[in-house]
Amino acid sequence: MSLNLLQTETHGLRLYGRAKGHKLKPRQAHLVETLLPTLGLPETISSRADILPENMPLWLEIGFGGAEHLLAQAQQNPDVCLLGIEPYLNGVAKALSGVEDHKLENIRLVRGDAREVLSTLPDASLDRAFILYPDPWPKTRHWKRRIIQAGFVTELARLIRPGGRLRFASDIDHYQAWALGHILDNGHFSWTAEHADDWCVAPDDHVPTRYEGKAKKAGRPCVYLDFTRTH
Repeated sequence: MSLNLLQTETHGLRLYGRAKGHKLKPRQAHLVETLLPTLGLPETISSRADILPENMPLWLEIGFGGAEHLLAQAQQNPDVCLLGIEPYLNGVAKALSGVEDHKLENIRLVRGDAREVLSTLPDASLDRAFILYPDPWPKTRHWKRRIIQAGFVTELARLIRPGGRLRFASDIDHYQAWALGHILDNGHFSWTAEHADDWCVAPDDHVPTRYEGKAKKAGRPCVYLDFTRTH
């Protein structure tokens, strides 16, 4: 799906909140200026080989927040390349600090709108994608701003190879139902759950985030929806 179609569906709306918070610390500002440009994507991408070695799996995390999950997955899966997209500058700075601290060589980072970034990737380029605790836009009139929309799911179906996986997690009940409906309605994803624990209990390979901890402390049940790209 083209970027124009994606933007038409959401009327060019910004799908995230603020893009910058408190002033960056000197080290963080330095990493944004020097390290971030080395971890980005090529300006022109014609195939997976332009992004990473041909046989290396590519996992995507959209909106990685404080980067707890992204960094942990990169450490636990050194043979996988993790691509993180995040519009919030302070979150990107945290990810960069983690990359330097842990000397990670299997992470690529892009600060920006996921819709724009994904439109540059070739078909079937992703082996796995994570969308964890995206902004729920709780007011009904703002639901059109949610990243999970029919057109965006179609874009994910284009990018995730057959047999690849998609995980969506949220602590907001009406967003959980919204995402499940939109993803299944697409017709290219199969929900892997067979029992309640399959979505109520965190998967073995899940890494909790700071936001998730706050949600559970507040008594909001978290749901983990895993899908397989079928055809």
